[in-house]
Amino acid sequence: MTKRRSRGDGGLHWDDRRQRWIATASLGYDPSGKRLVKRGSGRTKTEAKNKLKEVLRDHEDGLAIAPSGYTVKDAVTDWLAYGLAGRDQGTIATNTILCNTHVIPALGARKLRDLSADDVDKWLAVKAEVLSTRSLEAIRSCLNRAVKRAMARDKVKRNVVELCSVPAGRPGRPSKSLTLKQAEAVLGAAEDSPLYAYIVVSLLTGGRTEEMRPLRWDHVDLEGRPEAVPEIPPHIAVWRSVRSTGDTKTKKSRRTLALPGRAVDALKIQWERQGWQRVAAGDQWQENGLVFTSAVGTELDAANVRREFRKVLAQAAQVPDIDLTPHEWTTRETRTSFVSILSDRGIPLEEISRLVGHSSTAVTEEVYRKQIRPVIQTGAVVMDDIFPERQSRR
Repeated sequence: MTKRRSRGDGGLHWDDRRQRWIATASLGYDPSGKRLVKRGSGRTKTEAKNKLKEVLRDHEDGLAIAPSGYTVKDAVTDWLAYGLAGRDQGTIATNTILCNTHVIPALGARKLRDLSADDVDKWLAVKAEVLSTRSLEAIRSCLNRAVKRAMARDKVKRNVVELCSVPAGRPGRPSKSLTLKQAEAVLGAAEDSPLYAYIVVSLLTGGRTEEMRPLRWDHVDLEGRPEAVPEIPPHIAVWRSVRSTGDTKTKKSRRTLALPGRAVDALKIQWERQGWQRVAAGDQWQENGLVFTSAVGTELDAANVRREFRKVLAQAAQVPDIDLTPHEWTTRETRTSFVSILSDRGIPLEEISRLVGHSSTAVTEEVYRKQIRPVIQTGAVVMDDIFPERQSRR
């Protein structure tokens, strides 16, 4: 004969109002003397018992019990609303687009506690057919950070997204660099462009487009100090960027770069042109101390810079033997061209890394792998000079 449960030991009963089986278990009393009771419900007795076991397991693990209806969409929406506080508006907009386009439509309806590593793997595999590897990393990062935030708030036990790796996606647009001949054609075609100085300085110093657009005149020295010991050449201080904080991308990105003579001449022309722009704009001119500005003195927009740069490329493409397709290029490729031209001239990787403001040579190699000369020839060249090749004996 089955032993009857004691009062308070819990039980299993049918709830007419909810039309569900309710399994209960007593876990003792709280400090105020109130009985602690945990419940699990289901359409069948077995389902109710299993739900109760899950609740008890969560309780033993020290986790608060998340609402059973909390979905992936809820977690992602909460992360977008509260997890990106203080971030740049562009960053928030980008993450919102990625989540609303790729994460929520595919996984949003899934209950967060039921999300499995298999679900994430299958989702990434489907996305790999239409997205590049970098885009896959971005959407996985969005989901990962959303689930991690939910886990920190006891909505789910573990973050299964961290267990899933990113598959290889479609090849992204390959980074390109101008040859020396193409670079000369671009510099020549840019002379009549409003972006002449911008293109010259970007191509001849390797600055990021986000560093060039906010460059200020008080960070430019076109005379230098030839009397100083050691001599201080004309230079620019790359200390700012268009990021919300105004800081450069990394600490090592903050650097001071000597200016080639051609860049000095271009900036002097820019100073004169800007003076005429200031006169033409009159009361509409907004003085911000910027080197590169719109017709009314405001900071250049990235899209407008790219559009004008492609106009210059279209003119350069008319030069004989210059093969350029303007719409395939962006302004950031003045930077890859800078790296490529220096590498072709045998400049050491360590020096190139310092010039472009990378935290290490590993970053330079990874980002500009195609632009870096693959074979280090310095030793062979020097040894050929020291030990000339002997004539073979016959």
